[in-house]
Amino acid sequence: MSAALSKRAGADAVAKKGWWRAHQWLILRRLSQLSILALFLVGPWFGWWLVKGNLAYSYTLGILPLTDPYVALQSMLTGHLPETLGLVGMAIVLAFYFLVGGRVFCSWVCPVNVVTDAAGWLRNRLGIKGGAQLSRNTRYWILGMTLVGSAATGMVLWELVNPVSMLHRGLIFGMGAAWAVVLVVFLFDLFVMSRGWCGRLCPVGAFYSLLGRWRPLRVSASQRAACNDCMDCFAVCPEPQVIRPALKGEGTGIGPVILAPNCTNCGRCIDVCAKDVFRFGGRG
Repeated sequence: MSAALSKRAGADAVAKKGWWRAHQWLILRRLSQLSILALFLVGPWFGWWLVKGNLAYSYTLGILPLTDPYVALQSMLTGHLPETLGLVGMAIVLAFYFLVGGRVFCSWVCPVNVVTDAAGWLRNRLGIKGGAQLSRNTRYWILGMTLVGSAATGMVLWELVNPVSMLHRGLIFGMGAAWAVVLVVFLFDLFVMSRGWCGRLCPVGAFYSLLGRWRPLRVSASQRAACNDCMDCFAVCPEPQVIRPALKGEGTGIGPVILAPNCTNCGRCIDVCAKDVFRFGGRG
């Protein structure tokens, strides 16, 4: 996708629908990501312990436990079974992401998504083109290696280099190696590979995509006949390969619902489409 196309993506939508409707899902996602991050930080910053812990394991208002199933699985492979609250928290998270889609974590919860989106925005502004190429399946190989490695070493390997955990620690304790990891992710997406971290490397996204395979909440190209091939949806989508089967499936028996598990339900295709081709809906 050319830099020029990426820069103007959504311009027609702004002209037709207005700025808010052309950015509403993006704004709501940012509010969600920053609000969740703030809930974790107001405790160590101000002593208001609404949520204790981090995205790997947290306890909200002394009532609600939430456990990252990917981290819990690695822990189990090391031979350490989570305590009862940890298992309850894992069951809650699994149920939630089975319903709304695992990659919703990436677009609505993960604070590193803000970092990689910023790198993508700046990459477009600077007109940086090309870059390294890696298969999107690379993240699944990394996922497998973290699970096998955790079982072999007895350590939860991903937490040693997890940029989300590093970002939390950096915000609480200041500069250091934690910020260096986040900076590496930013520079990688900026100079080496567009959408490289989330789209090719991150095993968290790979894991959560497996949870969302049968989710009922989907994006649908329900008005695909109105598509004028402006390509704005492809320019802004973090996983553009998921769009084409639903958008261009006329006459092939393929329905308009995006079924690919790597769709993040971010809603950007809905935002930038001047023809209102896309909407949130059910699987059927």
